[in-house]
Amino acid sequence: MTDGNTAPRWTGRQFHNQPVLSHQHRFLVAMWDAVRRETDGRVAISVHAENDGIAGSDPAALAMLRQGEIEFFTVMGGILGSVVPAMEIQGLPFAFARHEQVHRANDGDLGAYLTRDCAAHGIHRFPAGLLENGFRHLCMVERPIRSEADLVALKLRVPNGRMFRDFFATLGAEPVVVNINELYDALRHRRVEGHENPLAITEFNKLYEVTRSISLTAHMWSGFNIVAHLGFWRSLPAEVQAVIERQVTTTARAQRAYTDALNTTLETSLAARGMQVTIADFSGARPKLAAFYRRWKAELGAEAWDLLEAEVGTLG
Repeated sequence: MTDGNTAPRWTGRQFHNQPVLSHQHRFLVAMWDAVRRETDGRVAISVHAENDGIAGSDPAALAMLRQGEIEFFTVMGGILGSVVPAMEIQGLPFAFARHEQVHRANDGDLGAYLTRDCAAHGIHRFPAGLLENGFRHLCMVERPIRSEADLVALKLRVPNGRMFRDFFATLGAEPVVVNINELYDALRHRRVEGHENPLAITEFNKLYEVTRSISLTAHMWSGFNIVAHLGFWRSLPAEVQAVIERQVTTTARAQRAYTDALNTTLETSLAARGMQVTIADFSGARPKLAAFYRRWKAELGAEAWDLLEAEVGTLG
């Protein structure tokens, strides 16, 4: 082992959409530092918070990854679904009951299917590289959401994913697509009445400054897939790939445990910041989703759907 000062042979950029002070940034920086050390300085990947400030945020960064303009990216399945439709299944509403269930499915047969599908579209998905974001809840500028009936005609910010738009429209809301880097201002200027995100996103993006209430709904799960440009990935020697795979796996395990604990503590700490926390009752939403589930089973494909149901039970 050298002192790590060898001139890099392989360089690249890792984009993600969270702030520098977020835990995701910290975990990714530590991961690539470990890769650089373990490869004796031959691999040097720089980490760029908030997608390096590019216009268009995640969709634009995904386009850059596909074109080989960046080498690595962390991205939600709902955003990746614009290229790899089956990836939307990671955020299927009310599919998962617990974090452990999510990761068993995504680290197992369903994840293997999604990894193959990504490769068919020019993207390398790290099989054990699904980072935790958490279950999504509703955060409102003014009134709390107590049941799905309160969603009717509500202008709610959603990410640019088809399933997000379809789900909330099915429940009567008016979904408004806003990129994460524009969300704070959209809430502050009341262009939307609320947003839906894991609590960690509310914390690290300081959205508690522009919202007053949290309604705990756990309506969808979301996480960040660590992905690479397939051509760049295949250009790396097998031993370098093995180092990166190992560090991705180690990082993902640590990040998941950290984020699970963080999201739990944030229910208390966000309340201490003055936010009203309500346990919402969305039991009446499920009967309204029968057609939604039929539609998305056709969109996602029977194989992916069956693999999910093998883990979580019958849906729809």
